[in-house]
Amino acid sequence: MAQTVDELRNEIRVAVGRFEREGSAAFTKEDLAAICDAVEYEVETSGRLPPKAEMRAGILWKIGALEENNPNAAPSSFRKNELEAIETTVQ
Repeated sequence: MAQTVDELRNEIRVAVGRFEREGSAAFTKEDLAAICDAVEYEVETSGRLPPKAEMRAGILWKIGALEENNPNAAPSSFRKNELEAIETTVQ
């Protein structure tokens, strides 16, 4: 049976050391920072975390879904096929 987007998000959260969420919940900045670390995209974490769009773009660039690290080219949330690729990478 195919996984839902929420199930994929939770599997990614668990794989990067975060906790599962009940119901539909988008990734928080902390979730995205943990995913960035798992895909080896470095973000500055000593102060404020960068904008979500910047982290999403970096993640997609690292997994090969974007040709360049461009926050303007990143979607406002991950699509199911992108979540599947992220899950494969962080597992």
